[in-house]
Amino acid sequence: MKARNPRTGEEDYEFAESSREDIAAEAARLRAAQPAWEALGPDGRAAVLSKFADAVEAAAPQIAAALTIDTGRSAVAWIEVDGLARNLRKWAARGPELFAGLDCHPQPSLTPGVEIVADYAAYPLFGAIAPWNFPVILSHIDAVPALMAGSAALVKPSEVTPRFAEPMREVLAQVPELPLSYVMGGPEVGQALIEEVDYICFTGSTGTGRKVAEAAARQLIPANLELGGKDPMIITASADPEWAAGVALRSSIVATGQACQSIERVYVAREIAEPFLAALAEAARAVEITYPDPSSGHLGPFIFPAQAGKVQAQIDDATAKGARVLAGGTVETLGGGKYLRPTVLADVAPEMTVMREETFGPVIPVTVFDDLDVAISQANDTEYGLSAAVLAGSLEEAAEVGSRLEAGAISLQDGALTSMVGDATNHSRKASGLGPSRMGDEGMMRFLRRRALIRQTGDAMTIAAYAEGQS
Repeated sequence: MKARNPRTGEEDYEFAESSREDIAAEAARLRAAQPAWEALGPDGRAAVLSKFADAVEAAAPQIAAALTIDTGRSAVAWIEVDGLARNLRKWAARGPELFAGLDCHPQPSLTPGVEIVADYAAYPLFGAIAPWNFPVILSHIDAVPALMAGSAALVKPSEVTPRFAEPMREVLAQVPELPLSYVMGGPEVGQALIEEVDYICFTGSTGTGRKVAEAAARQLIPANLELGGKDPMIITASADPEWAAGVALRSSIVATGQACQSIERVYVAREIAEPFLAALAEAARAVEITYPDPSSGHLGPFIFPAQAGKVQAQIDDATAKGARVLAGGTVETLGGGKYLRPTVLADVAPEMTVMREETFGPVIPVTVFDDLDVAISQANDTEYGLSAAVLAGSLEEAAEVGSRLEAGAISLQDGALTSMVGDATNHSRKASGLGPSRMGDEGMMRFLRRRALIRQTGDAMTIAAYAEGQS
């Protein structure tokens, strides 16, 4: 298969797609290694994860270099590699604590003479299908806690951003005791992966997530889905408009808006709307794209070129229906890459596609409201429920509004905090996800199956207890 360079537009990288036989063989190898891995115990596995973190840090320049080509961005690539190392160290520290806290003492049953002991075992083989927007982070965000739990892990990175897997395999060669491996390719490889594993995690679009859930249901395995979002931000009349503009801008456009937790709808009180929009547009126009110099600026190209077309179509639909463009507005083709400067839209209406469908680009549609209750209702009027944000004059006011929003995680006095805070357990609403939280302690505990050891401490019944004619 070939991969496209998002800066040049050229297919300049070729990699071998894993065959069905390759995937089955790798799954079998990992299954064979898993019992010894689980037998290491929490402390033993933590030591290996720490060793893996050391190896990732040592190879950071090589991983980040490949990731920079994959994504067309450098600073975020380094943040991703550092994030992987920190995630490994976090679970190496927290995992043993969670295992130590498991209650495995005998508990009396409601059935006389019987007591129950809880026993825990990991799913033998974990699988992940990862997206292209944060390739390193999201290829490992679920795999690392699964490994800590005692599972082996088989990961399919996105075929759009495959380059980082090569240096990562070199890192894994330094930690041979770690049962982690990658399979490469497109949707067919993802389907084959689901058929081989005991638990599947998927990060990506809601449409593809439904297909993953259906495939997992056919295999009768759990499917943990982290899907799309259309995250709203509510800005009340008591908020400082210039401060709010700065927070809204960053929360919406980091990584060219190619993040599921990006703010994609802003609702601002009329009392501060004019200065807010002026400050937002001015700040947006000051943001620089990373062209022609990839080492300067703020926003890189669209990683997946087709996404640029979808975003432009949303902008065009909005303007055709009466929206005003205050900044940005046009996708540019520069050096073969697709770029969009931060785009601020005013006078948007609920029926516009930019207010209904996931954008996944640096577009900020702003709705002015007169009634806070109406704004909350509009923010909740979506098929998604991933996360949201509230900016207000005080944390207390923000919390009051946030408690009324239908989303799994609400950032208060900030935006898109779910990309920075990994210990906040949350559960997505509606079409934004399915299954346990990947954040917080539940991120590891979901990979442990509880087994009940039911102990008879008295005399077991005989068949005589079921003889007919007894009262």
